[in-house]
Amino acid sequence: MNTKIHLAVDGEGRPVRFILTVGQVNDGTQALALLGDATPRYFLADKGYDSHAILDAVEAYGAQPIIPQCSCMKRNLVERAINKLKHFRQIATRYDRKIANFMAFLWLATLPVWCT
Repeated sequence: MNTKIHLAVDGEGRPVRFILTVGQVNDGTQALALLGDATPRYFLADKGYDSHAILDAVEAYGAQPIIPQCSCMKRNLVERAINKLKHFRQIATRYDRKIANFMAFLWLATLPVWCT
């Protein structure tokens, strides 16, 4: 069983919201859930989030969608945050059987990210 981590980060690359799904779930299906009640100014994402429904919802939040057709340097904030979390072997290999335990360790792993 694979687990995919959908992650929202702040402007400094610090994780603020996680959603865990099975590995084959499309990224775009979790975009609106990641926004939740946040009020971002910008929505940086990759091509997996490039759909009219997501763009319309992001604009309704009052945020500017930045989903480029080509590479974008700012977009890698999320990739770098996930990379920092995967330094913890327990997250990279998902030893926990229960999703609640995995999610709890995921939040614990964000502490060093927030403290640096």
